[in-house]
Amino acid sequence: MPTILITGCSSGFGLETAKLFLERGWDVVATMRTPNPDVLPQSERLRILALDITDQNSISKAVAAAGEIDVLVNNAGFGAPSPVELTAPETVQALFQTNTIGTLAMIQAVAPQMRARRAGVIINVTSTVTVKPMPVVGVYRASKAAVNAFSESLAIEMQPLGVRVHIVLPGRSPETGFGSSARPHLRGMDDTDYAPLLQQFIKNVQDDKGPVTHAPDVAEAIWHAATNPSAPLRIAAGADAELWMAEAGL
Repeated sequence: MPTILITGCSSGFGLETAKLFLERGWDVVATMRTPNPDVLPQSERLRILALDITDQNSISKAVAAAGEIDVLVNNAGFGAPSPVELTAPETVQALFQTNTIGTLAMIQAVAPQMRARRAGVIINVTSTVTVKPMPVVGVYRASKAAVNAFSESLAIEMQPLGVRVHIVLPGRSPETGFGSSARPHLRGMDDTDYAPLLQQFIKNVQDDKGPVTHAPDVAEAIWHAATNPSAPLRIAAGADAELWMAEAGL
Protein backbone atom coordinates (compact mmCIF):
# COMPACT_ATOMS: atom_id res chain seq x y z
CA MET A 1 0.00 0.00 0.00
CA PRO A 2 1.10 3.62 -0.44
CA THR A 3 2.82 5.45 2.41
CA ILE A 4 1.68 8.85 3.68
CA LEU A 5 3.71 11.06 6.01
CA ILE A 6 1.66 13.62 7.96
CA THR A 7 3.06 16.39 10.14
CA GLY A 8 1.32 17.61 13.29
CA CYS A 9 -0.53 14.40 14.21
CA SER A 10 -0.87 14.86 17.96
CA SER A 11 -4.34 16.42 17.60
CA GLY A 12 -6.84 18.06 15.28
CA PHE A 13 -6.61 17.76 11.51
CA GLY A 14 -3.39 15.74 11.49
CA LEU A 15 -4.69 13.17 13.96
CA GLU A 16 -7.97 12.75 12.10
CA THR A 17 -6.13 12.38 8.80
CA ALA A 18 -3.82 9.71 10.20
CA LYS A 19 -6.82 7.75 11.48
CA LEU A 20 -8.65 8.00 8.14
CA PHE A 21 -5.74 6.75 6.06
CA LEU A 22 -5.11 3.89 8.51
CA GLU A 23 -8.78 2.88 8.29
CA ARG A 24 -8.51 2.84 4.49
CA GLY A 25 -5.50 0.57 4.40
CA TRP A 26 -2.57 2.92 3.88
CA ASP A 27 0.79 2.79 5.59
CA VAL A 28 0.93 5.88 7.79
CA VAL A 29 3.91 7.77 9.19
CA ALA A 30 2.41 10.05 11.83
CA THR A 31 4.82 12.68 13.08
CA MET A 32 4.66 14.73 16.27
CA ARG A 33 7.02 16.98 18.18
CA THR A 34 6.49 14.73 21.21
CA PRO A 35 5.38 11.27 20.08
CA ASN A 36 2.30 9.97 21.85
CA PRO A 37 1.25 6.50 20.66
CA ASP A 38 -1.90 6.58 22.78
CA VAL A 39 -3.73 8.98 20.44
CA LEU A 40 -3.78 6.53 17.52
CA PRO A 41 -4.94 2.90 17.27
CA GLN A 42 -2.22 0.28 17.26
CA SER A 43 -1.46 -0.98 13.78
CA GLU A 44 1.33 -2.75 11.92
CA ARG A 45 0.84 -0.11 9.23
CA LEU A 46 1.50 2.81 11.61
CA ARG A 47 4.80 4.40 12.52
CA ILE A 48 4.99 7.35 14.89
CA LEU A 49 8.10 9.50 14.51
CA ALA A 50 9.41 12.52 16.38
CA LEU A 51 9.55 15.59 14.15
CA ASP A 52 10.09 19.27 14.79
CA ILE A 53 9.66 21.02 11.45
CA THR A 54 11.63 24.03 12.71
CA ASP A 55 14.73 21.86 13.19
CA GLN A 56 16.56 20.74 10.04
CA ASN A 57 18.28 17.88 11.85
CA SER A 58 14.93 16.59 13.09
CA ILE A 59 13.52 16.78 9.56
CA SER A 60 16.47 14.86 8.10
CA LYS A 61 16.17 12.10 10.71
CA ALA A 62 12.42 11.71 10.27
CA VAL A 63 12.54 11.63 6.47
CA ALA A 64 15.37 9.09 6.53
CA ALA A 65 13.46 6.90 8.99
CA ALA A 66 10.26 7.15 6.95
CA GLY A 67 11.84 5.76 3.78
CA GLU A 68 9.79 5.94 0.60
CA ILE A 69 7.00 8.53 0.93
CA ASP A 70 4.20 8.54 -1.63
CA VAL A 71 2.20 11.41 -0.11
CA LEU A 72 3.50 14.24 2.07
CA VAL A 73 0.95 16.20 4.11
CA ASN A 74 2.23 19.43 5.62
CA ASN A 75 -0.30 20.06 8.36
CA ALA A 76 1.75 21.24 11.36
CA GLY A 77 1.31 24.88 12.28
CA PHE A 78 -0.10 27.32 14.81
CA GLY A 79 -2.00 30.60 14.98
CA ALA A 80 -1.56 33.85 16.85
CA PRO A 81 -4.47 36.30 17.30
CA SER A 82 -2.96 39.75 17.46
CA PRO A 83 -3.36 43.04 15.60
CA VAL A 84 -0.50 43.47 13.16
CA GLU A 85 0.81 46.53 15.05
CA LEU A 86 1.00 44.66 18.35
CA THR A 87 2.32 41.29 17.19
CA ALA A 88 5.51 40.54 19.11
CA PRO A 89 8.65 40.10 16.97
CA GLU A 90 9.26 36.66 18.44
CA THR A 91 5.71 35.65 17.46
CA VAL A 92 6.24 36.87 13.90
CA GLN A 93 9.45 34.84 13.75
CA ALA A 94 7.78 31.72 15.15
CA LEU A 95 4.78 31.94 12.82
CA PHE A 96 6.88 32.11 9.69
CA GLN A 97 9.45 29.61 10.98
CA THR A 98 6.77 27.00 11.60
CA ASN A 99 3.99 27.70 9.13
CA THR A 100 6.06 28.82 6.16
CA ILE A 101 9.72 27.85 6.46
CA GLY A 102 8.97 24.54 8.18
CA THR A 103 6.56 23.56 5.41
CA LEU A 104 9.10 24.55 2.76
CA ALA A 105 11.84 22.58 4.54
CA MET A 106 9.69 19.44 4.54
CA ILE A 107 9.02 19.82 0.83
CA GLN A 108 12.70 20.28 0.07
CA ALA A 109 13.51 17.16 2.13
CA VAL A 110 10.92 14.90 0.46
CA ALA A 111 10.58 16.23 -3.10
CA PRO A 112 13.92 14.79 -4.35
CA GLN A 113 12.79 11.19 -3.83
CA MET A 114 9.44 11.89 -5.49
CA ARG A 115 11.16 13.57 -8.43
CA ALA A 116 13.53 10.60 -8.79
CA ARG A 117 10.56 8.20 -8.94
CA ARG A 118 8.50 10.57 -11.11
CA ALA A 119 5.62 10.00 -8.69
CA GLY A 120 4.23 11.52 -5.52
CA VAL A 121 1.77 13.97 -4.02
CA ILE A 122 2.49 17.01 -1.84
CA ILE A 123 -0.45 18.44 0.12
CA ASN A 124 -0.11 21.68 2.04
CA VAL A 125 -2.79 22.55 4.59
CA THR A 126 -3.26 26.32 4.83
CA SER A 127 -6.46 28.24 5.68
CA THR A 128 -9.37 30.10 4.13
CA VAL A 129 -8.32 33.17 6.13
CA THR A 130 -5.98 33.64 3.15
CA VAL A 131 -8.83 34.25 0.69
CA LYS A 132 -10.16 37.51 2.15
CA PRO A 133 -8.89 40.28 4.46
CA MET A 134 -9.46 39.62 8.15
CA PRO A 135 -8.43 41.52 11.28
CA VAL A 136 -6.47 40.05 14.21
CA VAL A 137 -4.90 37.22 12.19
CA GLY A 138 -2.87 39.33 9.78
CA VAL A 139 0.56 37.84 10.42
CA TYR A 140 -0.78 34.28 10.69
CA ARG A 141 -2.66 34.92 7.45
CA ALA A 142 0.53 36.13 5.80
CA SER A 143 2.44 33.01 6.88
CA LYS A 144 -0.21 30.78 5.30
CA ALA A 145 -0.64 32.95 2.20
CA ALA A 146 3.07 32.53 1.55
CA VAL A 147 2.55 28.76 1.50
CA ASN A 148 -0.27 29.20 -1.01
CA ALA A 149 2.03 31.28 -3.21
CA PHE A 150 4.98 28.90 -3.31
CA SER A 151 2.62 25.92 -3.64
CA GLU A 152 1.20 27.44 -6.83
CA SER A 153 4.69 27.76 -8.29
CA LEU A 154 5.71 24.33 -7.01
CA ALA A 155 2.71 22.74 -8.72
CA ILE A 156 3.83 24.12 -12.08
CA GLU A 157 7.45 23.05 -11.51
CA MET A 158 6.61 19.51 -10.38
CA GLN A 159 3.80 18.65 -12.80
CA PRO A 160 6.14 17.66 -15.68
CA LEU A 161 8.06 15.51 -13.18
CA GLY A 162 5.07 13.38 -12.20
CA VAL A 163 4.48 14.98 -8.80
CA ARG A 164 1.12 16.54 -7.92
CA VAL A 165 0.76 19.50 -5.53
CA HIS A 166 -2.44 20.51 -3.73
CA ILE A 167 -3.51 23.13 -1.19
CA VAL A 168 -6.20 22.15 1.32
CA LEU A 169 -7.91 25.17 2.86
CA PRO A 170 -9.92 24.53 6.05
CA GLY A 171 -12.34 27.04 7.55
CA ARG A 172 -13.03 27.84 11.19
CA SER A 173 -12.90 24.77 13.42
CA PRO A 174 -13.92 25.39 17.06
CA GLU A 175 -13.27 21.74 17.98
CA THR A 176 -9.54 21.80 17.23
CA GLY A 177 -6.71 22.97 19.48
CA PHE A 178 -6.17 26.12 17.40
CA GLY A 179 -7.60 28.37 20.11
CA SER A 180 -5.57 26.92 22.97
CA SER A 181 -2.33 27.02 21.00
CA ALA A 182 -3.01 30.57 19.85
CA ARG A 183 -4.04 31.99 23.23
CA PRO A 184 -0.49 32.52 24.60
CA HIS A 185 0.22 34.81 21.64
CA LEU A 186 -2.88 36.98 22.13
CA ARG A 187 -2.05 40.67 22.29
CA GLY A 188 -4.18 43.82 22.65
CA MET A 189 -6.88 42.90 25.17
CA ASP A 190 -5.62 45.68 27.45
CA ASP A 191 -5.53 48.23 24.63
CA THR A 192 -8.61 50.47 24.52
CA ASP A 193 -8.43 50.78 20.74
CA TYR A 194 -8.00 47.09 19.92
CA ALA A 195 -9.85 45.36 22.80
CA PRO A 196 -13.35 45.55 21.21
CA LEU A 197 -12.02 44.06 17.97
CA LEU A 198 -10.30 41.23 19.83
CA GLN A 199 -13.34 40.51 21.97
CA GLN A 200 -15.49 40.18 18.86
CA PHE A 201 -12.88 37.98 17.21
CA ILE A 202 -12.78 35.60 20.20
CA LYS A 203 -16.59 35.47 20.26
CA ASN A 204 -16.66 34.60 16.57
CA VAL A 205 -14.04 31.87 16.97
CA GLN A 206 -15.95 30.26 19.85
CA ASP A 207 -19.34 30.53 18.14
CA ASP A 208 -20.63 27.10 17.16
CA LYS A 209 -23.56 28.46 15.15
CA GLY A 210 -23.49 28.50 11.38
CA PRO A 211 -21.25 26.52 9.06
CA VAL A 212 -17.85 25.45 10.43
CA THR A 213 -15.09 23.03 9.54
CA HIS A 214 -14.81 19.69 11.33
CA ALA A 215 -11.62 17.65 11.46
CA PRO A 216 -13.13 14.84 9.32
CA ASP A 217 -13.85 17.44 6.61
CA VAL A 218 -10.14 18.18 6.38
CA ALA A 219 -9.19 14.50 6.43
CA GLU A 220 -11.60 13.81 3.56
CA ALA A 221 -10.23 16.76 1.57
CA ILE A 222 -6.70 15.40 2.04
CA TRP A 223 -7.90 11.94 0.96
CA HIS A 224 -9.39 13.49 -2.18
CA ALA A 225 -6.12 15.27 -2.95
CA ALA A 226 -4.05 12.14 -2.32
CA THR A 227 -6.14 9.69 -4.31
CA ASN A 228 -7.71 11.66 -7.16
CA PRO A 229 -5.32 12.63 -9.97
CA SER A 230 -7.97 15.07 -11.23
CA ALA A 231 -8.25 16.93 -7.91
CA PRO A 232 -7.87 20.72 -8.26
CA LEU A 233 -4.93 22.67 -6.93
CA ARG A 234 -7.06 24.26 -4.18
CA ILE A 235 -9.52 22.16 -2.19
CA ALA A 236 -11.93 23.65 0.35
CA ALA A 237 -12.31 21.66 3.58
CA GLY A 238 -15.50 22.40 5.50
CA ALA A 239 -18.87 24.01 4.77
CA ASP A 240 -17.68 27.50 5.67
CA ALA A 241 -14.50 27.03 3.64
CA GLU A 242 -16.57 26.15 0.60
CA LEU A 243 -18.64 29.33 1.03
CA TRP A 244 -15.63 31.59 1.49
CA MET A 245 -13.80 30.17 -1.51
CA ALA A 246 -16.92 30.45 -3.69
CA GLU A 247 -17.28 34.08 -2.64
CA ALA A 248 -13.62 34.65 -3.55
CA GLY A 249 -14.16 33.03 -6.94
CA LEU A 250 -11.75 30.18 -6.19
